[in-house]
Amino acid sequence: MTASASSERFPPQIRYIIGNEGCERFSFYGMRNILTPFLVTSLLVNLPEVDRPGAAKDVFHIFVIGVYFFPLLGGWIADRILGKYRTILYFSLLYCVGQFCLAAFVDNLHGFYTGLALVALGSGGIKPLVASFMGDQFDQSNKRLAKVAFDAFYWIINFGSLFASLLMPWLLREHGGMVAFGIPGVLMLIATIVFWMGRRKYVDVPPPPPNLDSFMNVARTALLARAPGEARPGLTLAVLGLLLGLAGFVFVPQVGWVSAICIAIVFALGFGGFGTWIQLERARGRHPDEAVDGVRAVLRILIVFALTTPFWSLFDQKASTWVLQAGGMTKPDWFEPAQMQALNPLLVMILIPFNNLVLYPALRKFGWEPTALRRMTTGIAFSGVSWIAAGMLQLWMDGGDAVSITWQVLPYALLTFGEVLVSATGLEFAYSQAPASMKGVIMSLWYLAVTIGNLWVLLANASVRNAGFTAWIGSTGISVAAFQMFFFAGFALVAALLFGLYARHYPLMENYRPAG
Repeated sequence: MTASASSERFPPQIRYIIGNEGCERFSFYGMRNILTPFLVTSLLVNLPEVDRPGAAKDVFHIFVIGVYFFPLLGGWIADRILGKYRTILYFSLLYCVGQFCLAAFVDNLHGFYTGLALVALGSGGIKPLVASFMGDQFDQSNKRLAKVAFDAFYWIINFGSLFASLLMPWLLREHGGMVAFGIPGVLMLIATIVFWMGRRKYVDVPPPPPNLDSFMNVARTALLARAPGEARPGLTLAVLGLLLGLAGFVFVPQVGWVSAICIAIVFALGFGGFGTWIQLERARGRHPDEAVDGVRAVLRILIVFALTTPFWSLFDQKASTWVLQAGGMTKPDWFEPAQMQALNPLLVMILIPFNNLVLYPALRKFGWEPTALRRMTTGIAFSGVSWIAAGMLQLWMDGGDAVSITWQVLPYALLTFGEVLVSATGLEFAYSQAPASMKGVIMSLWYLAVTIGNLWVLLANASVRNAGFTAWIGSTGISVAAFQMFFFAGFALVAALLFGLYARHYPLMENYRPAG
């Protein structure tokens, strides 16, 4: 067999990573997709009935914020201390404990929330690493197959999500929370064992030694460096960001601690990143040119990530806002509103091969190359259109008409098409653009975009609790629910426009490891 033929074969260890991901995603989506209805009907029954949906949405989105915040911790530990394999394994064990806590404490608020925290920590800790770890199994000789592997990776995620979305709401109704949350715990244990079974076959890239030219060191040098006769505007911006973030804590009574912390992170990253960009050239000479250019590349990537946050604010509400909307629609007695979420993974499994085999080749024949950034721009726009459709359904319901749940197929289809263009593409984009020493942290920052997206949801929910603002919405003649749907639609469409403009000038890179 020739070397070129051999290079066309997938690394055999990929099957353990894909198998682990399928079981883990069944576990995660199994508990995630029943979380809102469980909270409304069981755990939060001590609240007034009118307050339960809002409280359930807050708990759900705080949980999602945790899931997508802890990748920062997992990425740092993997890149600096343990490496990807051991970090994934250890956080997976915490994940298992959290899942079993959910099953054991279905009648205990504090115990259940402890389980949610552990699931968020475990799931978040491994989230930036599994896809990046899979990317490490490829090199320049077979990088062409990496895109296929990432598509397969995303396909198996949705395979697990599909069956979890169909089965778990039914199990919750028929057998209660202990069984419905216990089965995801068993699947997570299986996922951990499958991952462990491939331990002797993996390419386990060790953490790099302490790097004096790391991203943080270069950024610190740039911000603190003095230039003759010049001020330090970048440092001023970075300090201003920290102060604004701290000042935001005075609004804790209105928005809560989680939102305040996330707002502080937004200010610190935004102002600090922009300040570093302004003064970055001052780091040349003190650090090698490739390190300074690497920081510039990371800052460019962060802008891309920031512009995807409105997409995530829309996408994650399909498991909260859309489930609550489905509860007010007409449907068969045997059908649970949360089961509509099965449409999402089912459509993903159809759309990924359709796009790769039919849509993208057809677009190329017409002279339009569907690059990663073009796909992501289009995906964000489609998410906005999906929420216009959801808002129209809400107006129909608000008019007093009986609306069949089958009408939700339209917004689900539009949102899922957008998801395939943004999320599956984003995994590949984040890995390929990240400098070698920053892959774990860059993937963490990709997931941090989801945290910020859910922050926008929490802030929107907090705003409609203001009596004056709610009265103003009422004066427009539409319900609060419909108003929020149209607001988020506009939010995404504006983001798509800004993303497309920025993408036109983005310098693409390839950062796969060398062959051999």
